[in-house]
Amino acid sequence: QLRLVLLLIALLLTLVSPAQAHPHIFIDARATIIFDAAGDVVGIQHEWTFDEGYSAWQIQNLDTDGDGVTSEAEMAALAAESMVGLAQYQFYTFVGEGGETLPLASMDNARMWNSGNGAVLSFGVEPQRPYRIKDKLEIAVNDPEYYVAITFADASRITLQDAPAECGVTLEPPREMDPALADQLYALPPDVTELPPELAAALRGVQGAVVVSCQGDRAPTTPAPAPAGDAGGSVAKSNALPFGGPPAEPGLNLPRTGFFGWMQEQQKAFYQAMNAALGNLRADSNAFWVLGGLSFLYGVFHAAGPGHGKVVISSYVLANERQVRRGIWLSFLSAMLQSAVAVVFVLIAALALNLTSVAMSDAANWIGTVSYGLVALLGLWLIARKVFGWGHGHADVATAHDLRQKAHALLHEPAQAVAEGHRPRDHDHDHDHHDHAAHDHGHIVTADRTGGGWREQFGVVLAVGLRPCSGALVVLVFALSQGLLAAGIAAVFLMGLGVAITVGVLAAIAVYAKGLARRIGGVRSRLAQAILWWLELLGAVAVFAFGALLLLASL
Repeated sequence: QLRLVLLLIALLLTLVSPAQAHPHIFIDARATIIFDAAGDVVGIQHEWTFDEGYSAWQIQNLDTDGDGVTSEAEMAALAAESMVGLAQYQFYTFVGEGGETLPLASMDNARMWNSGNGAVLSFGVEPQRPYRIKDKLEIAVNDPEYYVAITFADASRITLQDAPAECGVTLEPPREMDPALADQLYALPPDVTELPPELAAALRGVQGAVVVSCQGDRAPTTPAPAPAGDAGGSVAKSNALPFGGPPAEPGLNLPRTGFFGWMQEQQKAFYQAMNAALGNLRADSNAFWVLGGLSFLYGVFHAAGPGHGKVVISSYVLANERQVRRGIWLSFLSAMLQSAVAVVFVLIAALALNLTSVAMSDAANWIGTVSYGLVALLGLWLIARKVFGWGHGHADVATAHDLRQKAHALLHEPAQAVAEGHRPRDHDHDHDHHDHAAHDHGHIVTADRTGGGWREQFGVVLAVGLRPCSGALVVLVFALSQGLLAAGIAAVFLMGLGVAITVGVLAAIAVYAKGLARRIGGVRSRLAQAILWWLELLGAVAVFAFGALLLLASL
């Protein structure tokens, strides 16, 4: 029985594992690798076309002359701001051979324009000195956190400029991560957002890579060493996101394959189809039903991936709840509040205040910071209540004497009871004012006697729902740009309904699994109660740790 209880505990703890990012920005990429007269690589010129929905987010309120066209001159400030953000993330460009990684710098030639199919950013990066390819130069163009999905449609999107005749280029697909490498990555502390140099080199190309091969007798040049502490593939801790993007939840992310890779592709497909349906709505009113269905499915897949709402609510019900309906209700209210906050935010920021995407990103980041702070405070309250029995409803819980007795009972008596084969000894202090027979719990305060009141549950809903979903913000701004705000609002709430269902299912799993562990271990078993008490405490600690981690990373 004990082994089964511990197995259930391990299953429950998987619900509060660290979240990983999912893409909200989709880029169709082209690249030109530039060689000098000596046959050395001297630069890479990127041309990135953003998806239509995100392009609407980028150019909002940039038409300062009111002519209905966002010109290149009006987008110049956004291009400069994007390069500041990209520099924090190594320009999403990681170049090297073998274990060598070349440090890159901007060529200071960034420009942006609106192509009609989306906003386009063109910019160049260059190594510190010309680099002679020894055999195969690997160029990985990706966001390690996978908030930005950068895709080359095929090898024709990569051009070699002035390359020697013996050089050619291929486009390699993503590859499976080596298990040993995965073990090293998972061993990193959860607050690490910069990869060690050796791991950065090993990860290069895991998400796919451009490979430039030069055969023949080519005397290699010596590449400039990377500055101390610089690692291609690292992610600098910064609140500045490239392209004026809505803030992403911070944290190191690992490339995904298998089922998770498939789920990402489905989410991406639903997101892009949702934006297409929103655009088609101008000409075909029946597209609204397609838009609604896609929005709901996007919400389901969106919540099945990462997100702090899933982690907080699953951890909360693990620490606090016995009732499935309450966990589902909290999931629904949180998702609806998140949708409502997104709508109100866009109405005020974009429509009333005419803020640009960069200003809206800053404002949304501060809202997210407040949300993470609330999560951390909620976790602290749950820990304190679990340890000290606040809300237990007995007058003597507050006394220092009873706290000492409680700590002794929690830390020592369960083990003694099991070893000695009898119930813990009675305490000397008087408990005539409450009924032991009704509770049969000694001094272990379990979740059914510390159920949160409406204020605590409101705190959970507020902590989760206060931070608007980045995807919802982009969809709303795109709908606003198309003159379809009402349809965008409906899509966001349907998206929230999909999120609520998925998160509610996870919350129900947490409640059912904990109840099963209680039944298997025996409700009156002292050891089972002790295990469940610690399990619930771990849930409370998970809420605090997750909120504190995100709060520190967002400051």
